[in-house]
Formats: sequence, structure tokens, C-alpha cells
Amino acid sequence: MAGKRRQLQALMAKTEEADFWNDIESAQKHMQLISQVRQTIEPWEELRARWEDLQVLAELAVEEGDDSVEQEIRQGVQEIRRQLAALELKTFLAGKHDRATAVLTITAGAGGTESCDWAEMLLRMYQLWADRHGYDFQVVSFVEGEGAGFRNVTARVVGEFAYGYLKAEAGVHRLVRISPFDASKRRHTSFASVDVIPEIDDDVEVVISPEDLRIDTFRSSGAGGQHVNKTDSAVRITHLPTGIVVQCQNERSQHANRRTAMRVLRARLAQLERQKQNQEIENLRGNRGKIDFGSQIRSYVMMPYKMVKDHRTGVETSDVDGVLNGDIDGFIQAYLQTMAGQGR
Repeated sequence: MAGKRRQLQALMAKTEEADFWNDIESAQKHMQLISQVRQTIEPWEELRARWEDLQVLAELAVEEGDDSVEQEIRQGVQEIRRQLAALELKTFLAGKHDRATAVLTITAGAGGTESCDWAEMLLRMYQLWADRHGYDFQVVSFVEGEGAGFRNVTARVVGEFAYGYLKAEAGVHRLVRISPFDASKRRHTSFASVDVIPEIDDDVEVVISPEDLRIDTFRSSGAGGQHVNKTDSAVRITHLPTGIVVQCQNERSQHANRRTAMRVLRARLAQLERQKQNQEIENLRGNRGKIDFGSQIRSYVMMPYKMVKDHRTGVETSDVDGVLNGDIDGFIQAYLQTMAGQGR
């Protein structure tokens, strides 16, 4: 933290230079960096101040033999521990795009209605997790399943570090339960994949030429209620050079749907470029064996026993209902710690 304070002092000193505001764009980026460093330092300083206040309160209570504040002190210590764990978790989020909005896509696997329903359950889980953290959760595109759920659904999770946290969720998720769609009440296994990419800011150099786009409009449909427009407000954008197709149908106007779809397209193109760069690095390293992307990262078992287990970290819990209601921080933290330990 001392290093961050020195960094802030150096950044602030630069703003005192006579020519600092001559380049407005550069100055604005510099001020944004100052804001980011402050956002890193201030929570730690506030936590330290609360701890010092509790220490003073405890010392006074001991001196005066007053045990009436014991419960207040205990609650204060518990809250500080909770906040400390959250701040420590953020120390693992130093990736280039960790602060970015996350674009979350859930795709049902084989299994028909079962897997589509499982995809919707996962969507709800992430929405409840986002609510816990004060993030804005926006479903931007979906393809409904036959009978229930979604074959595919994409959402934006807007808030600082949304991608940094949710990147831990990318992979195949497996559900074992008694099927609500099976009259014989047999046990079924369902799979759904979760893809998470960062939404790239407009100042990141992703070149999209208008002639490379085919833009189609169509009428929104599905379980949209009063938010579904009766006009051709939904937008589908096809990026012709790559074949990437994105669509948005959840906003109230065609203009808003187009803007959101372009954001998702930009994120997907940036992800494609990163994949190309990563492949080049892998080629330089040589063949290190086949990477299996098909195996599940986490299993959710509801029958014959209750357990959620992350196969990457070994973390497990019997509170399946709590996990499906958005309590996934333990899995995310363990994954981020594991990746930090591996230097990734």
C-alpha cells in the first residue's frame, strides 16, 4: 500500500506542471488513473480507521469495566474481517481488463429441455450474484428453449471488476438432479457452458469498418411482457469477415439495441484477437499436448445428495440452494487465489 501512496503522490505532482492541461486527452487519462489509484487506497485507509476506532473503544471499555459494548465490538470485528476478505480478493485482480464490464454468455448443452432449463438457472444465479455486489445485470439477447429455459442467452454485467470476478466462471457447468420434466422422476445430468469476455472500451483499438457489417432488424419476441416492442426494433449484426453474429432485442428502441449489439461485437472481436495472439505464443512454445475444453469446471449435485464442487480448486459446499441463489464468492476467490499462485 505504501507503493500505491507513492504512486498517487507522483501522479498528483504531475498535475501541478504548467503544461499539464495542454493535451486535454492525455490529461483526462491521467486524471482517470489518479481516480483508480485513489479507489484502491481509500478503502484500505477507511478499514484501518475503523479498526483503530474499535481498538480505542475496546481500551476504554477495559479501563472503565464496561462490558455493554462487547457485542458492538464483536460485530465491528466481524464486519472488518468481511471487508478485509473482499479487499484481499481485489488484490488478485490486476489483469489488463479485470475492471471491465463482463459479457456473459450461457449456452445449453446436449439434453434438450433439461439443459435449456439449466441454462436459465445459471442465468438466475449470476443475476442474483450481480445484485449482491451492486452490479447492473442486463440481458441483451436470448434464444428460448423448447418448453423451458434458454438455448443461448447473453447478458452484460456492468460494474467495476465485473469481468475480473466472473472470468472465474468460464467453462462447462454440470447439474445432476431429479428432472422436473420427467414423469418417471428419473435422475438427469445436464450441461451448460459459460463464456465470459471483457467489454472493451471505445478507446481500445478494435477497427470495425461499416462495409464489413450486415445489419438486420426484426420484431422482438418471447417472454418480454410490456418491454417487447411491436415494431422491428430488435437488431442483428453480422461481422462478415469473421462470421460473428450478435443481436440485441431487450432495449426499447432500435437505436439502443444497435448500440448494445455493437458493444458486444466489439468485445467478441477483441476476444478473437487475443485468442490469435495467445495461439501465436502457444506455437512459439511448441506442442504441449491437447487441451480439453469439454470437461466441467463445477458440478452441482441435487440428488442423491447435495453438493456443489469446483473441480479446479477442490472447494465444495452442501449448500446447493445458497449457491444457486448467487452465493458463489467462495468459488471465485479460490479460483483467483489459485491463478495468482500459478502466476497467471
